[in-house]
Amino acid sequence: MKHADFFIGLEFLGLAGFRWRCTDVGARTIVAVRLDHNDPNWYRGPPYVAKEVVFDEHEIERCHLTEEDAILAAIEEVDTSGHPGYPGDVVNHMMKARFEEASARYPHEGVLRFDRCAHDGEIFHPYAGRKDGAQWIVQLYLPFRQSFLEMPEREFIMLPIATAADVRARADQSAE
Repeated sequence: MKHADFFIGLEFLGLAGFRWRCTDVGARTIVAVRLDHNDPNWYRGPPYVAKEVVFDEHEIERCHLTEEDAILAAIEEVDTSGHPGYPGDVVNHMMKARFEEASARYPHEGVLRFDRCAHDGEIFHPYAGRKDGAQWIVQLYLPFRQSFLEMPEREFIMLPIATAADVRARADQSAE
């Protein structure tokens, strides 16, 4: 969806197929409540008893009006993106690193939201972080190389966020 599609009261599907209701439209974001209670009193407001959640421009793009729209978008993504995906053992490794050590959990969740693109076109997928002295190290998976890498947080966040075009270009580079 696009930001202009939203209005207060609009119901839509967000990530993982959850239903939401838009409660506010900002300049570049929308705010919504998740529709997960049977009692309509949860959704009287503002203020709302249900927690309001901000959707930024990246999350808005992944919203859909219907389940059919969501399925068709997922099929198109798989058919056109060129992303190689994540093997099961890699997902297992990433989840263990991210959640196993609860006391030392990486505090900057926003850093882990977006893949980044290196200057040579390589795609870096952040999945966890670890403390090294006074600095944080971001743990990365390189899906096209099927390898792991670490990088100081400061260096990682200076890289541009990877776009769909970056992923497609990297896929085309792999095919050569």
